[in-house]
Amino acid sequence: MAGRRVRPTVGQVAERAGVSTATVSNALNGTGRLSEETRQRVLEAAHDLSYVPYTSARAQARGGTGVLGLTMATHGDVAVPYTEIPYYAELILAAIRAAHERGYLLVVLPASMSSWTWLTTPLDGVVHVEPRVHDPVLSILAKRGIPLVCAGRPLESRRSDAWVDTDDGAALVDLLDHFRTGGARRIAAVLPDHDDAFPAILRSAYDGWCTAAGQEPVVETFTPDLAGAGERAAIEAALRRSPDAVFGVYDDSGRLLLEAAAEHDLTVPRDLAVACFSDDPGYAHLDPPVTTVSMRPAEVGVASVDLLVGLVNGRRGLRRQRLLAGELRVRASSA
Repeated sequence: MAGRRVRPTVGQVAERAGVSTATVSNALNGTGRLSEETRQRVLEAAHDLSYVPYTSARAQARGGTGVLGLTMATHGDVAVPYTEIPYYAELILAAIRAAHERGYLLVVLPASMSSWTWLTTPLDGVVHVEPRVHDPVLSILAKRGIPLVCAGRPLESRRSDAWVDTDDGAALVDLLDHFRTGGARRIAAVLPDHDDAFPAILRSAYDGWCTAAGQEPVVETFTPDLAGAGERAAIEAALRRSPDAVFGVYDDSGRLLLEAAAEHDLTVPRDLAVACFSDDPGYAHLDPPVTTVSMRPAEVGVASVDLLVGLVNGRRGLRRQRLLAGELRVRASSA
């Protein structure tokens, strides 16, 4: 009979990371005065050894539950299938893994406002993804006094807010510069009309780039819907304005742009360069492969949990607002 698997110890983590056991505890609890490099080294050592702290004991000692929550932007009673969208699926999985590494459970809560169970669920803290203007989730959590980190900055961010986001504006400028280097002189934007920060940041970056480049803005907007009808109509309107490059910002945008280009007898990229903001790996295998901007969902998920654990444990000197660089992945659709 095989022997029972021996659980790794805090001492083994300390030895692997080259630190004391107290430093390991501080790193995993989000406490103490540690450099970010030291904290990351401890977390990597814990991950390599599959070490998980005794969450229940730690939670009881600090008067908590050992449970974190993750909520998504709500849209009334519409249950958006977030886990079917690559960006959100990757963010959620990374956040769960990061919580486990830090000795917490993470519960993904319903995205529909028709389900109120998450309002009374005992939680030590919450990561809320893509807050909206006047977001009901934010107001309810604030009333409960639950520590909160937003994955995606609020549109009206205050200095006291805690959030992690991708620098989408800078990433868009990289994409626009790439289009222009390839010869594009009339770049169209297909943007959602929505009350979160993402489209507002992109519109501001696009308008600023157009002013600097001397290009007239070519923008078509749409109201998001699950069927994608609004975006299709906006793409049609954009193509009627004869752009030589076009980008969308949702996971399905690249496919919709390719379909529309084919319907207009436009060859990609000869007649029309195409790109989108997406973390769908399938774009690398289309014909032609589509240029994408990655918003690094795994890194956003991990950084959000890391910041939340620090808030829950009262860690001092926290940088409450963290901006990560996006990544332009150039493929044949714009090369």
